[in-house]
Amino acid sequence: MKNQLPPAAPTFREALWFWLRLGFISFGGPAGQIAIMHDFLVNQKRWISNSKFLHALNYCMLLPGPEAQQLATYSGWMLHGAKGGLAAGILFVLPSAILLWVLSLLYVTYGQIPAVQSIFVFLKPAVVAIVIGAILKIGKKSLQTPLHYGVAVIAFVMIHFLKVPFPLLIVGAILAGLAVVYLTPFRQAENPGSQRSSDLEEMAYFINRDTLVPHSAFSASRLGRQIGFGFLLWILPLILFSVFAADFDFWKKLSLFFTQAAFVTFGGAYAVLPYVAQISVEQFGWLTKLQMLDGLALGETTPGPLIIVLAFVGFMAGYTSSAGSLTIASVALATTVYYTFLPSFLFIFAGAPLIERTQASPVIKSVLQFTTAAVAGVILSLCLYLGQAVIAPEWPEIQEIPLAWILVSLAALQYFKINMIVWIGISAVAGLLLNLTGL
Repeated sequence: MKNQLPPAAPTFREALWFWLRLGFISFGGPAGQIAIMHDFLVNQKRWISNSKFLHALNYCMLLPGPEAQQLATYSGWMLHGAKGGLAAGILFVLPSAILLWVLSLLYVTYGQIPAVQSIFVFLKPAVVAIVIGAILKIGKKSLQTPLHYGVAVIAFVMIHFLKVPFPLLIVGAILAGLAVVYLTPFRQAENPGSQRSSDLEEMAYFINRDTLVPHSAFSASRLGRQIGFGFLLWILPLILFSVFAADFDFWKKLSLFFTQAAFVTFGGAYAVLPYVAQISVEQFGWLTKLQMLDGLALGETTPGPLIIVLAFVGFMAGYTSSAGSLTIASVALATTVYYTFLPSFLFIFAGAPLIERTQASPVIKSVLQFTTAAVAGVILSLCLYLGQAVIAPEWPEIQEIPLAWILVSLAALQYFKINMIVWIGISAVAGLLLNLTGL
C-alpha cells in the first residue's frame, strides 16, 4: 500500500453504478451499510482514504437523520460534487422506498386474508426481539457512567409515563451534555499521530486526508443561498397541496410532522419511532399499534435505512384519512419520504463546513454521549409499547405464543447470531405453518 500510486479519478457513471447497487444490497442496518461502503470505497477502489472516510462518518454521526444515507451523500459529494451527493443519497433510499410502497399496497389490499395475517403472527414478536437487541447494543455503547444510566432512566420515565415529547428530551440531553463540559473539569488527552496514516499511505488514495474537497471552505453567503434553496424545496409541495389538494389540513399536518421527526432523529430510527407512534397512533389516529408493528416488520425486510418505515406510516395516514384511497396513500408515502430525507441533504451540503470546525470538540463529544444515553431510555419505552401490543393487548391477560416467540427470537438473534433477515423469513414461514396446521 505504501508504494501504490493513487487510482484514476472515478467516473460519474462508475460511481453511479455503485450507489445504485448499494441501494439494493444495503441490508443489516447502518453498521452493515457503512461496512459495505468502507469495503468498496476504501479497500477495493481506494477512492477515499480510511482517515477521510472516518472523518466524514464523524460528521454524519453529529447530525440527526440516517447516518449511513448521509455518509453516502457526503461520499458522493466528495467524489463528484453536488450531483454526486444527490445521486448517492437518492439511490440509497429509492429502492427501499419503492419496495416498501409495493409492500404497503399489498398490505392494505390483502392484509385481511387469514393466510396473510398469519405471516405477521410471529413477525410481530420477532420485531420486538429486534428492538430489544437494539437496546442492548446502544446501551452497551452509550451507558458508560452512572450519570449516563441516570439520563437513560430519566428519559424512559419522561417519555413512557409522563408522555414528554421526544424533541424536548433531545433538548434536555443536549443541555445536560453542555452542563457537564462547562461545569466540570474536562481535559482531552492528546496523542498526536495515534490515528494518522503515514503520508505515503494517504497518497495511495484518490481522496486522502490532505485533499481539499471542493466547496469545503465555509462561506456565509453560500450557506445563506443553500438554506434559502432548501426552504424553497420544503415549502413548494405545501404550495402545490394548498392549490390542488382537497384536504390541505391533512397534507400540512403530514408535512410538518415528518419534517419535525427528521430533525430529531438522533440515535437512529428506533429512537424516533416512539415519538412517531405516540403522535400518529394516539393523537392523529392514522394507524393502530399493531399496524405500526406490521410496518416495522415490513421495513426490516427492505434494504436501505430503517427510517424508511416512516413511509409506511405516511401511507397508512393517507389511506386512513381518505377512506381507503390507494392514490392518496401513495402520494402520502412519497410526501413522507420527501420530508424525511430532505433535511439530510441540506445538512450535508450546507452544514458540513460548519460541522468541520467542531471536529474532535469535547463539547460535541459530551453532547453526543448524553443524547445517545437518552435514546437508550427512549428505545426501552418503544420496546414496552410494542411488546404490550403483542403479548398483552388486553392487559393483564398474557398471550403465551407471542411471548414464547420473543424469547426464541432473542436466543436466535443474540446467542446463535442468526442473520436478522433470515430470522424474519423464518418467522413469516412459522406463522404460515401455524395457520395451515390450525393450531
